[in-house]
Amino acid sequence: MPVNTLTTRRRTLLPVVVSAISGVLLAVLWSYEFVDQVIGANVADSLLGTDAAGSSIASTSAGLVFAFVSGLAGTFTACNIAMAASVGPLSQAAQTGNGVLLRPLGWFTLGMVGVSAVYGAVGVLLGDRLPQLSSAEVDGMPVRLIQSSVVFGIVGLALLYLGLAAAGVVRDVFADRPTARVVVLGALVGAFLIGRPYPMFVKLFHSAAESGNPLYGAGAFVLQSVGNIALMAVLLGVLVLGTRGRFLRWLAASPRRTTMISATLLVALGVFLVVYWDIRVPAKFGVGWFPVMPYN
Repeated sequence: MPVNTLTTRRRTLLPVVVSAISGVLLAVLWSYEFVDQVIGANVADSLLGTDAAGSSIASTSAGLVFAFVSGLAGTFTACNIAMAASVGPLSQAAQTGNGVLLRPLGWFTLGMVGVSAVYGAVGVLLGDRLPQLSSAEVDGMPVRLIQSSVVFGIVGLALLYLGLAAAGVVRDVFADRPTARVVVLGALVGAFLIGRPYPMFVKLFHSAAESGNPLYGAGAFVLQSVGNIALMAVLLGVLVLGTRGRFLRWLAASPRRTTMISATLLVALGVFLVVYWDIRVPAKFGVGWFPVMPYN
């Protein structure tokens, strides 16, 4: 193999390997108590002006407000890493002119909203038959966490594949379809709801299921997803509009820069999801072993 080719491959593989290691370290260090309780619960309580976890959802309108606020309170989740990883594909799918940001961001949102709405409606129809709403256990492990492990494992593998494809390690099925890549990334972010064990989301899910209204379920789940990415979307919008589109054009001007930003973030997120949900969480219930930090 020519020396130049070897050098290029090493430059590509090194960031990917570092990202994979970062994903493993993040899975070791991650504290769901801090993210869900210290950050999530306090933010939701402040925005709603009440105890979000303890108060009841009295009406449909209150449920929709709760959906968006609880989604916003869960901003510091893996959803936003996926959103950040979409910056590269967004720049590839962007056009010049007024649609430099809105068009690709709209495709991303379409993929996310589509999955969220369908799952919200189906979830209401199935109700307690879904493992996510069950209080049952299998060998001491809640079945809702088994659903989380399966779903996030699949999503993690999909994100890992997209990251490796962006780096050129595996075949990229979206090489000539940047818009399709953005839609798929949005759909994967929407699929986070299918596995989410976040207490306030489960509370919202129970409320939607008890209403028996699929439209309410769809709307609430869409608002939950929108709330999750709202802060990141605003920051991205400010960055792009503040630079008059120069930021995305700067990314798009260097294909290697764009692909490596996307690849490293996607690989790190994919590895984190697989390691955390399919190794660390089962180990907590006696299935296998995983290192535990003093604060976990």
